[in-house]
Amino acid sequence: MVMLRSPRRRRASRQTSARLASVRSSRRHTRPGRRNHPEASYDEASRARYRVRAARPGGSGSGGADHGLSITRKVFLALFGVVAARLGFLQIIDGGNLAAKAESQRTNRIVLHAKRGTIFDRNGNVLAMSEDCETIYANPKEVNDPSGVASALVKVLGGDKQDYMDLLVMDTTFVYIQRQVDQDVADELQELLADRELRGIYYLADTKRVYPYGNVAAQVLGMVNVDGQGATGLELQYNDLLTGTDGEMLIETGLTGTPIAGGASHVTEAKNGTDIVISIDVDLQQACEQIIKQAVETYSSDSGSVMVTDPKTGEILAACSTPLADFSDLSDASALNLKPVSSSFEPGSVFKVITTSIGLDLGLYTPETVYNVPAFYKVGESYVSDSDGRDYAQDMPVRYMLSHSSNPAMALLVQEVIGAEAFSEGVDRYGIGHLTGIDFPGETEGIVKTLAEYDGSTAGSMAFGQGLAIPMVQIVRAFGAVANGGVPTTPHFLVAKGEETVDWPAGDPVIADETSHLEIDMMRDVVTQGTGVKGQVEGYDIAAKTGTGEQAGEGGYLDWSYVASMCGFANADEPEVLVYVGLNHLAALASQSSSYVFHDVMTQAVNILGVPTVG
Repeated sequence: MVMLRSPRRRRASRQTSARLASVRSSRRHTRPGRRNHPEASYDEASRARYRVRAARPGGSGSGGADHGLSITRKVFLALFGVVAARLGFLQIIDGGNLAAKAESQRTNRIVLHAKRGTIFDRNGNVLAMSEDCETIYANPKEVNDPSGVASALVKVLGGDKQDYMDLLVMDTTFVYIQRQVDQDVADELQELLADRELRGIYYLADTKRVYPYGNVAAQVLGMVNVDGQGATGLELQYNDLLTGTDGEMLIETGLTGTPIAGGASHVTEAKNGTDIVISIDVDLQQACEQIIKQAVETYSSDSGSVMVTDPKTGEILAACSTPLADFSDLSDASALNLKPVSSSFEPGSVFKVITTSIGLDLGLYTPETVYNVPAFYKVGESYVSDSDGRDYAQDMPVRYMLSHSSNPAMALLVQEVIGAEAFSEGVDRYGIGHLTGIDFPGETEGIVKTLAEYDGSTAGSMAFGQGLAIPMVQIVRAFGAVANGGVPTTPHFLVAKGEETVDWPAGDPVIADETSHLEIDMMRDVVTQGTGVKGQVEGYDIAAKTGTGEQAGEGGYLDWSYVASMCGFANADEPEVLVYVGLNHLAALASQSSSYVFHDVMTQAVNILGVPTVG
């Protein structure tokens, strides 16, 4: 088969062959080593350019390669050093923090609340206890119908739907809905949500504080906050005992915070708080609260106070002041104030028991010693007189001075017989102006001048309970010392913690035992024939003293504004119960007001406590 070729292609082939033949011929005639030949010049220029490029950093020549590799190694080592340093910091220095963050992202910590200790009264009645309940929370990322869930919450828990909506759409995996919900209410909510196929609501086992006697002794017991910690009263005073130790449950969770089924978990059990027994008698406490509340209304007083103790031990059997506390409405903060402990007043004539006992103990007079007492007696730059309007000098035995509560007589005893120094020492020995040590928060010392601070009127004014301001628990302690043979005891509430009985040691004697008997005998006269006759309780031997203390205001004492009080014990020879009552800022004298209240409280006390009558 003959193949025809294109003429153009044959001509191109002949031309190419001719050129190749010419090149070969010229190469054969070229002399080796001739430098000025055009072809030789072209090769040298090319080699020169190559050598320049090779000498550059990173070039392909031998010198360039060494220099380029050196720089590359340095850069690489620097980068490696930075990376190594960063890894070292993350692993060694910040490792623990990063591990904790990682752990927190994949675990959920749930507090297992310890059950708070129970508070019992002296007879075993439960005054405060912890009850199981539920705390309700939501995981907004799992809520499938915020509006529907909010409607269900309103139906069961009450409240405003929009408030719940704001919580249910938050960008978080945990938000409280309501804390310490009663178990039956939580069960009702859970059932409703299940019926409506609503998701995202969860429950935590919790406890809450309940008070079986309602508001009785609310001031004394106090209250706890939403976290179960004592905020006032004995709940605060003994918070460490009552609280216990919370436990916790750590559970493994997914990205949305939902517990992983079968995931790792760890539980540290909670340790419940310690139970305590306090000295309060709940029946007597309730009676005292009712009496003082009514008395404040009857005598148009700003407020009133009661404290009942066992003078031999210092145990407080009842204590309260108005306004009384209401756990359901604590808008009035003063309702949590136990005034006999935390508020100071000028005590008035109840102080005369301290005054007369100091002189008796020093042997300066006896109950029958007589002094001529003027109608008006100078104290500092002023004159004092008696409330009965006496306008003549009178011979008075010390016994009569006390029973009829003569202010000029007491000022005379201190300024002319006892002396300021001995009087100041005696007042201090009684603990006036010092903390009693009562186991209750907020106790105040009051305002009592030291001997160095006395001026011309101090000793004479203090003789009858003016010129000082103290909490009335100090009067209770002082009267308790007289009742207890001169030995003071610490007013207190705690009787036992767990299985341990608490010991409250007595203080040093403030007066001799013989002096206390002399003073008690004079105090009997106050009730039988003096200013406290309205406080007498039939069948009982009571020793007591009334007091009408003027109250200071801006620029001096207020007109017709007194603290009318009465403090005493029964039976006088073997005291088992001591009662203090006080009405604050009223216009009536003690003989016309607080003596009646004292009678009512003492009557309840001897009956409830079973104090026997005298033959």
